[in-house]
Amino acid sequence: MFARSLLFNLLLYTWMILSMTLGMPLMLLPRRKVLAIAKWWFRGLMALHRITIGVQHRFQGLDRIPQGPLIVACKHQSMWETLALVPLFDDAVFVLKRELTWIPVFGWWLMRMSMIPVDRGKGSRALATMSAATREALAAGRQVLIFPEGTRRELGAEPAYKIGIAKLYMAFDVPCLPVALDSGLVWRRRSFLQRPGTITVSVLEPIPPGLPPREFFTRMQTRIETRCDELLLEAAARPEGTADLPEVARRRIAVLQAAAQAGSSETGPATPGTASPGTASA
Repeated sequence: MFARSLLFNLLLYTWMILSMTLGMPLMLLPRRKVLAIAKWWFRGLMALHRITIGVQHRFQGLDRIPQGPLIVACKHQSMWETLALVPLFDDAVFVLKRELTWIPVFGWWLMRMSMIPVDRGKGSRALATMSAATREALAAGRQVLIFPEGTRRELGAEPAYKIGIAKLYMAFDVPCLPVALDSGLVWRRRSFLQRPGTITVSVLEPIPPGLPPREFFTRMQTRIETRCDELLLEAAARPEGTADLPEVARRRIAVLQAAAQAGSSETGPATPGTASPGTASA
């Protein structure tokens, strides 16, 4: 596991440095052309991930992605989704922490693709800046990708959604697309080691515009967390079981399994993962 992780990281950063540096003249192309090149680059990284680590990538519900401007609310467990999600959308733009744009060459590419940097230390001023940039991106027909929890969360950890996404949803008359995933199974938060396995991305039913903010927020969080719980139970059913999962994930699985057993004893057999609707709150 260590040797594969070391090989992947060496190849990853070598690929990033060489391709981005040698490809700098391509930054003179129109933004959409630059984004198309970036999508090719991201797909190359995903192929490298499959070959070196032995990770399979499973995408569900891609037919649910609407055309045109869209807010995408995605679970965030690892660096993987920042690389893998952009090729799924026509004209994606990430809301990301400002510090990433300070990285030489890499940050220049981010800004050339008109990503939206946010200074998380500025509070309400950061939200105002993000809102203005989001308005411009949506007006151009782009899909704005946001991690509503603001940072990576460990697999199975209690959710910590920020209200900022509800404010954006209320400000713009566009749908919100919830996305659940389980990338933390193989690429964990703040961990050098990566594990072979399967990462699942589930694109969920879009939430139409116009809902009251509390109803939107609850619906978004419940959909994402319910599907993440289902994916966690699927992971627990693997032949290797839960021994390689972090402690917080094992505790969450125990809670879900106990709830499922309680529901089964009262109402008969239940569909795995549906006994608990997540831990949504408004």
